[in-house]
Amino acid sequence: MLTKRIIPCLDVTQGRVVKGLSFTHLRDAGDPVELAAFYYQEGADELVFLDIGATPEGRDNMVDVVECVSERVFIPLTVGGGLRSINDIRRILEAGADKIAINTAAVFNPEIISQGAQKFGSQCIVIAIDAKRANGIDNPKWEVCIYGGRKSTGIDAIEWAKRTVALGAGELLLTSWDADGQRTGYDLELTRAISEAVSVPVIASGGAGNLEHLYEALVIGKADAVLAASIFHYRIYSIHQAKDYLAERGVPVRR
Repeated sequence: MLTKRIIPCLDVTQGRVVKGLSFTHLRDAGDPVELAAFYYQEGADELVFLDIGATPEGRDNMVDVVECVSERVFIPLTVGGGLRSINDIRRILEAGADKIAINTAAVFNPEIISQGAQKFGSQCIVIAIDAKRANGIDNPKWEVCIYGGRKSTGIDAIEWAKRTVALGAGELLLTSWDADGQRTGYDLELTRAISEAVSVPVIASGGAGNLEHLYEALVIGKADAVLAASIFHYRIYSIHQAKDYLAERGVPVRR
């Protein structure tokens, strides 16, 4: 049985890790390189770095940070934010990233998905989907948001997920705009709907507040991995505690 992955997420802007609520009200959470090294030592399965200011501010990604992290951390590293072209993707991979995550650029130019998959392999191409609930509880739908959650597109998130996989995406990073930073749990309906709609691994993101939430996303939401920030950044729980909790409940994890 494939093990489920625990992935700390480091949202970075202006050289610092930050955390907020629904992509706003950001507060400082530490140095990105030091945090990455700490999580590596703790036993994180992977790390995700998202330069959340790069696309809205129209600037390039944090290549220097990626280079520093890759010298100290030897687990898979996914980097997103500000990647607009094949050359941008190549530069980040050459800096030491194992995978790249794209959202806004893929919405505007879906061909970048197939081009990236052809040049670097599908395993390197992660599509980040920031999804916002678009209507009521009885008939849930979610729409894709871009520019770091700042703009809604009207694109159906489930249909977009299926399209990106058809184009060559090897993994999906699914973040609930509504749940992000709230610590009230992942959007399990959204996570399950996407997980059942595609054939590639889905990383659940947005809303982790306790270890039960991680379990629910993996079991009820059918995610292959869980992404979390606040509960790890502010030492509410450790990676060890998360893995122990999941293992005790029958979820296969890498020890």
